Amino acid sequence: MDTKIGSVDTCKPACNDLASPANWRRCHHSKLCSTNLTADGYARSRGVGACVVTFTVGGLSVLNAIAGAYSENLPLICIVGGPNSNDYGTNRILHHTIGLPDFSQELRCFQTVTCFQAVVTNLEDAHELIDTAISTSLKESKPVYISISCNLPGLPHPTFSREPVPFSLSPKLSNQMGLDAAVEAAAEFLNKGVKPVLVGGPKLRVAKACDAFVELADACGYALSVMPSAKGLVPEHHPHFIGTYWGAVSTAFCAEIVESADTYLFAGPIFNDYSSVGYSLLLRKEKAIIVQPDRVLIGNGPAFGCVLMKDFLKALSKRIKRNTTSYENYHRIYVPEGHPLKSGPKEPLRVNVLFEHIQKMLSSETAVIAETGDSWFNCQKLKLPRGCGYEFQMQYGSIGWSVGATLGYAQAVPEKRVIACIGDGSFQVTAQDVSTMLRNGQKTIIFLINNGGYTIEVEIHDGPYNVIKNWNYTGLVDAIHNGEGKCWTTKVFCEEELIEAIENATGPKKDCLCFIEVIVHKDDTSKELLEWGSRVSAANSRPPNPQ
Repeated sequence: MDTKIGSVDTCKPACNDLASPANWRRCHHSKLCSTNLTADGYARSRGVGACVVTFTVGGLSVLNAIAGAYSENLPLICIVGGPNSNDYGTNRILHHTIGLPDFSQELRCFQTVTCFQAVVTNLEDAHELIDTAISTSLKESKPVYISISCNLPGLPHPTFSREPVPFSLSPKLSNQMGLDAAVEAAAEFLNKGVKPVLVGGPKLRVAKACDAFVELADACGYALSVMPSAKGLVPEHHPHFIGTYWGAVSTAFCAEIVESADTYLFAGPIFNDYSSVGYSLLLRKEKAIIVQPDRVLIGNGPAFGCVLMKDFLKALSKRIKRNTTSYENYHRIYVPEGHPLKSGPKEPLRVNVLFEHIQKMLSSETAVIAETGDSWFNCQKLKLPRGCGYEFQMQYGSIGWSVGATLGYAQAVPEKRVIACIGDGSFQVTAQDVSTMLRNGQKTIIFLINNGGYTIEVEIHDGPYNVIKNWNYTGLVDAIHNGEGKCWTTKVFCEEELIEAIENATGPKKDCLCFIEVIVHKDDTSKELLEWGSRVSAANSRPPNPQ
C-alpha cells in the first residue's frame, strides 16, 4: 500500500523543494518511524515539513512524531498510502492492519493529533481535499493527515492540471477596534510600571511575531528575556538581552530581574510543569500581560480576542514609553559566571568543560540541536551568536527526538554546520537515522555524551531502569558508515583529546559527518538539572487532594 504523491504547491518559495518526493521521509512495513522526526526538524527551519508512510503499520508508527509536531505547533503534512479504493465498504481484510475489515482505526488515531484529516478515495474531489489539508496546516501551524488510496496516484483526471495551480491563503486579520483597545490598555498598564520586563515565549514562532517582538524590545528599552523553549527565537546579541527565564534554573540574575518586576509582558508563553519548574515560578497574574497568537490578557482582565500578536506588538511599540530601569538593575547586579576549573593533565573530562569548548565552535554558520535530557540545561547556557540556529523539543520532550530532527534540520539548511548534543540513552532510540545522514552527505557534528544512562530521569525518579546497556557507539557508526560516504568518528576521555577532536572536526574533517563520543561520569550533571529535577519530582509526587 505504498504510494507516490504528485507535486505539492504550498505557495511558499522557501519550501518549494518539499514538492520533490525525494525530500519526503518514507516508512515501510514495521520499521520504527523515528526517521519521520526528520520532518519535524525540517519544518522548524523551512516553515513546513512532510512525511510519507504506509497505511496503519507506518501511520501508527509515525503517530508519536506527529503528536510531537502538534504539541510544538509545527505545520507537518502526513501522507498515507491508503487501501485500494475498491476495498472500502467490503469485508476484506488487508495486510499491515490489525486484521479487521474496518479501515478507520488509523484515521481515528490521527484525529486527536492533527487539525485536518482528508481520506481520498476518488479523484473527483481529491484536489480540493488535498489543497484544504495543506492550507489548513499552514494556517493553523499544526500537522494534517492525508490518506490517498494506493490505486489513484498517477491516474489522469481533468481536475488536475499538468502544473500545480497556485492558490493563496487568506491572511488572518486583527479586529481593528479590539487591537486599538488592547494596545491602549497595555500601554497604560506598562507605562505605569517602574521596572517592567519583556519575556519571549515559544509561540512567537507560530505567531510569526519574532521581528515584531524585537521591534517592541528596541522601542521600550526593557530588560529582555526568553523562556527556555523560545531560545533561538530572540536575538541574544540584543543590547538588553539578559538570558533565559526558567524560574529557579534561570541563567544568572535573570530570574531575580523578572520576578522582582512590577509589570511584565510575556509574548507567546507556555506554562507547563517543565517550563514552570514544577509550578514554582514566582509570578503574579495581576502584574502580567499575556500575549498569545490571537489574544491579549491584561492582568486579571480585560481580555481582547481576535487580536494578532504580530499586529499588537508592532502597534504597542509605537505607544510605549522607553524605560530602561529593569535593564539598568540587571547591569548593576550582574556578575559574570566563572569558568570551569582548569583540568589536570589527562583528567577525566567534565561536562562543563565540554560545553565551554562547544561554545567556542558557535557562529552564524552553525546551529545547535539539544536532545531531551541534561543537554537541555547545558545548551541553554550557550550564548548564541547572531544567526546561530537553535532547536529543542520542550513541550513534548520525546527522548530520541534530536537524532531525526538533526537529520531534517541539516537537510533544510545545508549551508549551516549542525552541532547536535545527544545523550547515550536518547541515541539508542533513534540511532538508525545516522545512516540517512550519511546517505545525504551531511556534515553534522554529533557529540554523543556517554554517561551510562538516562541522567535526566535519574534526577526526577531514580531506579535500575535508568541504567542502559553500554554500546561501542563509535564502532556502531563506523559499521553504519561501512566505507561509503564521508564519516569520521572518535572517542574522547579528557580535555586534550576533546580539543584535538574539535580541531579535526572543524579542520581536515569539516566536510565529514563527525561523531565524537564523549565519556563522562554518570553523576556529572548541570546544577540546573539537579535543581529542576528535584522540583519536578516534588510536583509529580504531590499526594491526592482530600475529597
